[in-house]
Amino acid sequence: MTSGRVRNAVLLAYALPGLPLAVLGLPLYIYLPTFYAETVGVDLATIGLVLLSARLWDVVTDPVVGILSDRTKSKIGRRRSWVLASLPILCLSIYFLFVPPRNSGSTHLLLASMALYLGWTMFQLPYSAWGAELSDDYHERSRVTAAREVCVIVGTLMAAALPTLLPADQGAGLGTVLWVLALTLIVTLPATSIATCIFVPDKQNAAPVRRGRLGEGFAAIRRNRPFRLLIVAYLLNGIANGLPATLFLLFVSYVLEIPSQAGPLLFIYFLSAIIGVPIWVWVSRRLDKHRSWIIAMALTCLVFAWAPFLGPGDFTPFLAICVLSGLCLGADLALPPSMQADVVDIDTAETGTRRTGLYFALWGMATKLALAIAVGVSFPLLDLAGFQTTSRFDSDRDGLLTLALLYGGLPIVFKISAMALMARFPKPPKCFNQVRQGPETGD
Repeated sequence: MTSGRVRNAVLLAYALPGLPLAVLGLPLYIYLPTFYAETVGVDLATIGLVLLSARLWDVVTDPVVGILSDRTKSKIGRRRSWVLASLPILCLSIYFLFVPPRNSGSTHLLLASMALYLGWTMFQLPYSAWGAELSDDYHERSRVTAAREVCVIVGTLMAAALPTLLPADQGAGLGTVLWVLALTLIVTLPATSIATCIFVPDKQNAAPVRRGRLGEGFAAIRRNRPFRLLIVAYLLNGIANGLPATLFLLFVSYVLEIPSQAGPLLFIYFLSAIIGVPIWVWVSRRLDKHRSWIIAMALTCLVFAWAPFLGPGDFTPFLAICVLSGLCLGADLALPPSMQADVVDIDTAETGTRRTGLYFALWGMATKLALAIAVGVSFPLLDLAGFQTTSRFDSDRDGLLTLALLYGGLPIVFKISAMALMARFPKPPKCFNQVRQGPETGD
């Protein structure tokens, strides 16, 4: 761990797995629910409950993996060993989930999702903690997370553009898209992960700290007020982002009635996010990270307030919403993970124990729970309102209105709540700079 600048080559090698991770994330939250509803034939309420149940599985796996990855001692590296071990589980579960056999149903969706989430936890938590341990500099951490998230967005752009790149004679429906994505992931995820393991240092034995008891760890986390504020705000903001993400295809197809434009609109949205990441990193160097994040969330609320008023054929206004909200998404991607690494330092300085894996396990639970709540709440509400996916003409006005409000209205409520919490977040000079003067903890 260093307080200096992370070399560009190391930064690139660390960020590379963000490409396939994004290619994996987009189908899970945008394509997969719609695919299992329209193609496999699972009803909306069941999909919501199944995906929520699968995510609750992370309540068990995330803390276990986080704690074990903190305590792992391996010749190849503490974080590195977990990343490598996760790859077989991820590759197998990706294929079975994205390319389901005939006559699959809710049981297959549940089991394949649980296996995938287990592999993802084994990869994502040590990988995120690894990045937080590359530097202990307040602003350098923003650079590390920004590099990773830019790769995530580039991967998302690739996944979003895929439907428009497939030849028309392939009948590029969601099934074809998911099949191509599965094969792409099975190749690229191991390749980029191995590159990270080769070129990124994992200094597990430098200045070791005492492990401490598990109960002491959770007690220290409860006392860490900045962490509590941050993780709850992150959860609320994650729900706000998850609602439009899971409902995007339905909104474009049934409210705007322009399903052929879904791919280009997604591409533009995430391209705008790439542009937004360096902008918000620059802003955060002048206004502090939490203030910059509050501004980004406020701007997103102003933009999304117009979405429920759109109707059939409103391509241009929705394009403007995609561009502006995409720019603000750059702050969501770059700033909260960087702040997460900062609040871990508070615990380390107070207790002498580095629990990066455990903290990021709770962070991972918040990430996954937010998206699960988004699906688990929105899909049953759509079903209750009478919304139908068999034809865009089958849903009555109540169903379409519910879809529009869930897409553009409800996220604003969650974002405002997150903003209120972050307004109480301590200023960095008061909180984090004094941590730098704490005991030497190493890795």
